[in-house]
Amino acid sequence: MSNDREVVRALLDRYGQTYAQQAGIELADRPAPLYQLLVLTTLLSTRIRASVAIGAARELFAAGYRSPQQMAEANRRSLLAALGRGHYRRYDERTATMLAHGGRLCQERWHGDLRKLHAEAGDDPPALRRLITEFPGIGPTGSEIFLREVQAVWPELRPYTDRRVGTGAQRLGLPASADKLGDLTGGADFARLASALVRVSLGEQPIDDRELSGDLARAVAAR
Repeated sequence: MSNDREVVRALLDRYGQTYAQQAGIELADRPAPLYQLLVLTTLLSTRIRASVAIGAARELFAAGYRSPQQMAEANRRSLLAALGRGHYRRYDERTATMLAHGGRLCQERWHGDLRKLHAEAGDDPPALRRLITEFPGIGPTGSEIFLREVQAVWPELRPYTDRRVGTGAQRLGLPASADKLGDLTGGADFARLASALVRVSLGEQPIDDRELSGDLARAVAAR
């Protein structure tokens, strides 16, 4: 257990930034940042590098598309230009349409406030995933991305993991179950741990001891 905690501590120190943090979202249980996480989830759900999706999200937010109303009323040319500045070009036309439709859905069904979606589903992950997949462009994988990230501000969901988190944990010799991982770190840090383990699972961060550096390498080698 002590070695596991050392690995987790080193992992958080080196790679423990959520995708929302990378996109410049100050995540909180409020309508605007929750919607911005939904936008980021839509972008991450496409077959494109996470770094490109994150860059495109930052460009969209910088252009003023931070709320469902702003997205629903977006000038299409301006929306496409923001996606282009983020190098999100392969799926830009389709994604622009999905974002606009998703903004309207959020407005019409939940009055622009995803806390109402949370209240409708309760703290039941399958119900939350089902409602999230009603947004255009978000499938099962996207719904898992959203729940992994939103658990930072919806604590009743913690500890939430999925297959990719489990795979990353196994590659580092950590327990794969949500409860056992939850015992290794608490509070909102669990969302950071989940993101770090997803990066390991996807190969965004090295897992070979010879390639790891610093405290993480020493912690893994000590197992």
